Amino acid sequence: MLFAAAAISAAAYADEPSPSRPPIDKCVWEKMADKTVGLAAWAQRCDFGFRQIHFEFAGNALAIKYSDGGAPDPLVEVFDIKAGETAEPAVLRLLLDKTDKSVSARCVLVPYTEGTVPAGVKRYTFSPDAAYAKELKAVVSDDVPEPPCGDWGEMPDGIQYFEVPAGRKVLFVRAGQDEPLFDEQTLRVVSAG
Repeated sequence: MLFAAAAISAAAYADEPSPSRPPIDKCVWEKMADKTVGLAAWAQRCDFGFRQIHFEFAGNALAIKYSDGGAPDPLVEVFDIKAGETAEPAVLRLLLDKTDKSVSARCVLVPYTEGTVPAGVKRYTFSPDAAYAKELKAVVSDDVPEPPCGDWGEMPDGIQYFEVPAGRKVLFVRAGQDEPLFDEQTLRVVSAG
């Protein structure tokens, strides 16, 4: 009987993804999952001596936590798609809820096409519409510009996007400027039951 349970358990995890890349120096991959948040992912736990970094679930998100202070910083937030809503209207609703109307009115939902997208997943971002993009292009500055579509749109100095996996969830993924310490290729929605 014990053997049968072990075989079922192993078979249940056979389709689970493994990390898509090796960990960085002084870090190890950890499989994390939280059914309340509704997310599973691989994230790195790091010990650099002077600073330790780990991930934890906080609120509706997978968050990064630094040993030298501060609250956990959410990097992958999980949102529900409402009844009767499809993915793209759900993403648009989230942007409108979180962005000043004067900004969101000048931005459009577009597919996020950078990098490798896991099978069955769609990624989106918000970019300036044609007229707004032309205005922004005319501004010459050596400074890093403000995000043209607010904090939930494309970033001039980092990577972030909405991700819609199979199911009734939308993820907002903040990958940052460099390769993130979580594996964006292995994010999976998990059910509460």
